Amino acid sequence: MKKTFFALLLTVLLLGAGSAQQKPWTEWTKAEAEKILNQSAWGQTQTDTDTSEMMYSPTSQSGISSSTRPSVTGTTTDRQSINSSRASQGAKNQAISVNYHVRLLSAKPVRQAFMRVIELAQKTPDKELLGDLQAFVQRDFSEFIVVAVAFDSTDGRFSGPALQAFAASNLGTLKNKTYLERKDGKRVFLMQYHAPINDGIGAKFIFPRIVDEKKFLTAESGSFRFYSEVTGQLKLNVSFKLSDMMYNGQLEY
Repeated sequence: MKKTFFALLLTVLLLGAGSAQQKPWTEWTKAEAEKILNQSAWGQTQTDTDTSEMMYSPTSQSGISSSTRPSVTGTTTDRQSINSSRASQGAKNQAISVNYHVRLLSAKPVRQAFMRVIELAQKTPDKELLGDLQAFVQRDFSEFIVVAVAFDSTDGRFSGPALQAFAASNLGTLKNKTYLERKDGKRVFLMQYHAPINDGIGAKFIFPRIVDEKKFLTAESGSFRFYSEVTGQLKLNVSFKLSDMMYNGQLEY
């Protein structure tokens, strides 16, 4: 009896999971759409955390912390450097993280998720905007693979430098340090770059989909990673698994 019960329970659970996967994107909740964007086969989040100021150290009115006093440990210079930052930016006294959301914009479910989030945020539907978004969802990406990178932080002093880094970048500074790399080690380098604009999508990295008259990525490729050295301090390195990218019977990336 127990075996029969658990077998039936497993069947019900599997059917439930299958129904959720087949749910039309026009019925996604905000949480479901955001999961596609940030934690799915097509959207991953890289979190970089600064722990240099986790230890509390009070800053005086003059902007100099008591920890900058002469020390027998020989670390005064390092502490002065940290406290100089405190004086100019303000003490944080906690770990601060920046989240980089790396999304395959050329994959239809990502574009659908973007549209769904915007649609749900509208109190009064804007038919013209929704028409533009629908055209965006249906756009042809047969020649390109597009990676979009957006970011956020709990501290604006950290998201500001990230915005500056992406805004100051261009194809010339990125093309030799930005690529898609297959599991077999073969790479395709950046073709175009568009800095962030006020569209909520972020920076766009564009790669050719066809290399040597063949698709660079196929189901047989296994996995690939997106790598970009935006600056010496800002490096993106996110992996994707192609076998998880089947959507409505097609490989979407």
